[in-house]
Amino acid sequence: MNKLELIAALKADAKMTKAEAAEVVQIFFDEMANALAQGERVEIRGLFSFFVKEYKSYTGRNPKTGAKVTIKPKKLPFFKAGKELKERVNNINTQKT
Repeated sequence: MNKLELIAALKADAKMTKAEAAEVVQIFFDEMANALAQGERVEIRGLFSFFVKEYKSYTGRNPKTGAKVTIKPKKLPFFKAGKELKERVNNINTQKT
């Protein structure tokens, strides 16, 4: 499912216009991104959580040349599936086999 499909599903289920559904989806994504940018954790209990991991600077190697390269510190978002989501995905997969 992509963003447009999510908007279409929200439009149909909530009986709202496409523009209203698009605005709701955009607000949801913007607020999640803002929270992560501020270092906060985003959690929808049972479904998923996003959190930011911080990495310190370290010395790596350029795979082409083998030269040492200093990797700058960075922050990366991580996704973790919730228990209910894992169970739902697993149940769907076992029903198809």
